Amino acid sequence: MRNDQLAELGQQLRVDAVRAADAAGSGHPTSSMSAADLAAVLLAHHLRYDFDQPDHPGNDRLIFSKGHASPLLYALYRVAGAIDDEELLSFRRLDSRLEGHPTPRLPWVDVATGSLGQGLPIGVGMALAGKRLDQIPYRVWVLAGDSEMAEGSVWEAVEHAAYEHLDNLTLIIDVNRLGQRGPTRHGWDLEAYARRLGAFGWHTIEIDGHDVVAVDAALKEAGSTVGQPTAIIARTRKGRGVAEVEDREGMHGKPLPDAAAAIEELGGPRFIRVDVHKPPAAKILHTALGGPLSLPAFEVGESVATRTAFGKALAALGSARGDVVALDGEVGDSTRTEYFAKVHPSRFFECYIAEQELVGTAVGMQARGYVPYASTFAAFLTRAHDFIRMAAVSRAAINLVGSHAGVAIGQDGPSQMGLEDLAMFRAVHGSTVLYPCDANQTARLVAAMADLPGVSYLRTSRGNMPVIYGPDEEFPVGGSKVLRSSDRDRVTVVAGGVTVHEAVRAGDLLGQEGIDVRIVDLYSVKPADAVTLQEAADATGCLLTVEDHRPEGGIGDAVAEAFTDGRPMPRLVRLGVRNMPGSATPEEQLHMSGIDAESIAAAVRLLVEQAVVR
Repeated sequence: MRNDQLAELGQQLRVDAVRAADAAGSGHPTSSMSAADLAAVLLAHHLRYDFDQPDHPGNDRLIFSKGHASPLLYALYRVAGAIDDEELLSFRRLDSRLEGHPTPRLPWVDVATGSLGQGLPIGVGMALAGKRLDQIPYRVWVLAGDSEMAEGSVWEAVEHAAYEHLDNLTLIIDVNRLGQRGPTRHGWDLEAYARRLGAFGWHTIEIDGHDVVAVDAALKEAGSTVGQPTAIIARTRKGRGVAEVEDREGMHGKPLPDAAAAIEELGGPRFIRVDVHKPPAAKILHTALGGPLSLPAFEVGESVATRTAFGKALAALGSARGDVVALDGEVGDSTRTEYFAKVHPSRFFECYIAEQELVGTAVGMQARGYVPYASTFAAFLTRAHDFIRMAAVSRAAINLVGSHAGVAIGQDGPSQMGLEDLAMFRAVHGSTVLYPCDANQTARLVAAMADLPGVSYLRTSRGNMPVIYGPDEEFPVGGSKVLRSSDRDRVTVVAGGVTVHEAVRAGDLLGQEGIDVRIVDLYSVKPADAVTLQEAADATGCLLTVEDHRPEGGIGDAVAEAFTDGRPMPRLVRLGVRNMPGSATPEEQLHMSGIDAESIAAAVRLLVEQAVVR
């Protein structure tokens, strides 16, 4: 395209952003208008993408991190012929694919955006996949707003991209000076951004974002830069081209006051089409199956930490499947991803102490067809909750593993104890939450996670625990195991992970006193085995849940939810960590929190006594 045609294309994109927002009665047209020239040049000259084959392995990846500029993205799709004008004007309507912020309901959108600061971390994951896994020369383009450059997650990604020398990654910053409520921190000081990015090792280019010649030259320079990611820092004007709103505060997130006049001022509607350059032929190197799966087997009675079983099972899974990758937050010797790293170093990714980047990388890699397992301490995953929440919006299939859960970790104290993780993951839409109590159970669940949709979470423990299940035992997701039952059971104890073993010991103590209890290992916390729980409630009339977790949102709440939809609620008593732990041995911690065998036995005795009195 000639330069004058590129300028016209930019105007078309502005007009279409105005039209879409006006039809919807809401949206962010001014944020779209500032980046229109950047997007026009990228689409017409530099993007390599087959819109008829969104799964083409050689396609460039385009992420609108400033997801509120979705009218601009949808206007690009109309230019490329992917959608028509009628669909463009369905923006933000019920049942429209064109949501207020982009989601993978559209086949050309890899990940959902709109929660600012996530596009670049996810882009790093895609770029890593391209260089180290796919080994295909596609490029990753991330359009970011200047406001989101204040997010800490952006700078986690900036450092990681430079460290990994991701020269296939280009960040385009739309520096339009205005945020939601007024000026941004650095305004139009392009050098302020350049200094910071340059200090991390990025190649930076400062341009006028409305000069299509300068934009074209910058994009070319980014494509030819070797050994460094590139940031194009573009000075733009919010609401560009319409005097009533251009560079005016108070216009964020609103349709233009007079859309008809604005469209006329912009030169009226255009219907320019662009034949976007197709990517070269490419083929993914990995194969979904690398060989038969041979999970590690542990003997009943031996003592093994579930985190160790996870590491060994993941290494075995990696040998069977070439699409499995492992990521860690620089605690691989504790989470045991080190086992995978030793056997499959090319598919192991160290993300260091940057949990948002850890999860963002996993989301980016799954969008490229990989099956990621990302691990750190359970407590530290809470830092990345927004990324986990958005992963669900992205329909992303990722596997997260949190080790060192609960007070059972012992002397390290409360800062290291995951005590809220079950609640956090249970609240995520479509999630699966698993909490194994022994090594063979862990290995089976690790393998099962590889084929699950959505966000899956596995909670592992630090200390050694006895193996109670044989290596051939099956553990379907959504199931449970009844470890002990009889017709004389007075109470059902429902436990998970470390408290399963405490419940078994409590059962032994109570049995010596003539009190029989049913014990349920609820290894699948979500989905929970409602049928088994309801049968236990019918048989014993009383359920006692015990968990190494805060009482809110964990196993106790999962059990309570099994008795919705009109089912009679049994008597339900919940033991959990209600105190603020300090430093102590694991045994002392469990006792102080009231979730050890003694505490369970005492609670059962009280329930039985109360039942007798009644």
